[in-house]
Amino acid sequence: MIVSSAPFRVSFAGGGSDIASYYRRKAGAVLSCAIAKYSFVIVHNYFNEKKYHLKYTRTELADALDDIAHPILREALRMHGLEPGIEIASVADIPSGTGLGSSSSFSVALINALYAHQSRFASKDKLAEEACALEIDILKEPIGKQDQYAAAFGGINFIEFNVNGSVNVQPVVLSANKVAELEGNLMLFFTGDQRDTRSVLSTQVAAMESDEAKFRTVEQMVELSYDMRDILLSGDLDAFGDALHRGWEMKRSLTAKISNQSIDGMYEAARSAGAIGGKIAGAGGGGFLVLYCPKDRQPAVRQALSHLKEIEFRFDWTGARIAFAQ
Repeated sequence: MIVSSAPFRVSFAGGGSDIASYYRRKAGAVLSCAIAKYSFVIVHNYFNEKKYHLKYTRTELADALDDIAHPILREALRMHGLEPGIEIASVADIPSGTGLGSSSSFSVALINALYAHQSRFASKDKLAEEACALEIDILKEPIGKQDQYAAAFGGINFIEFNVNGSVNVQPVVLSANKVAELEGNLMLFFTGDQRDTRSVLSTQVAAMESDEAKFRTVEQMVELSYDMRDILLSGDLDAFGDALHRGWEMKRSLTAKISNQSIDGMYEAARSAGAIGGKIAGAGGGGFLVLYCPKDRQPAVRQALSHLKEIEFRFDWTGARIAFAQ
């Protein structure tokens, strides 16, 4: 039996520049962190050697790959040429559609588990590349590449997306004290809404492709991601919070689907209570509200957002891993 895990991520700046319609024209860059909330995949030999047994939010018992309904499971099994007689189950700390890169975390954890099941090793680069190929090239999802790399590598990273399609992952190295301060000043609240990531991202892609002003806005978001990396390295964390706010103002201007009156109200309530900056995680439209707030102001923010569920978290530093193999 193999137990594999891969972390979820929080993106701070540059989102949208990891999509091909942007980085094929101009190199993109994203600043993000992996958090200690995980997608888990269990792979086991199945008693019935003529069946695929798959368990996620539903259960499937299939005779052939083409009979499998779950697209990521079906195509990952096809990529690895795995025959029936395999059982796969998945669970996660946080549900999908919440802006923390859950589908890519699942893809990375699944691919790592399938390699381990075959007694084969895959590097973090290989896991991320294969997850991108699975989701973007094979399944044609309108998503970018940042989530797969964040899930595979873990840690706080500055990730560049080159015009030729290659990806550079640069760890952002901070002192232990600064890591603890940053971790302590970040807050995560669930807005209560799960959304269709495809719809939000498709609208954003269409805007970038058809409106040059929107493309220029993403360019400015990429420039900000470089600035925020340098701000982190300088140790001025309150300035990082200010930059996070500027990035959110840019992002929400891209399409009407990224924010709404409810999200704007939550964000303004948090800022009025003492949060310096923040954003909606992922594509937008719902999911998690990420805030940067000094610790002494956090009780007031919690009171202002008392109707929302807060998720406490720490950074993840391991990325994708095999937690158990027997």
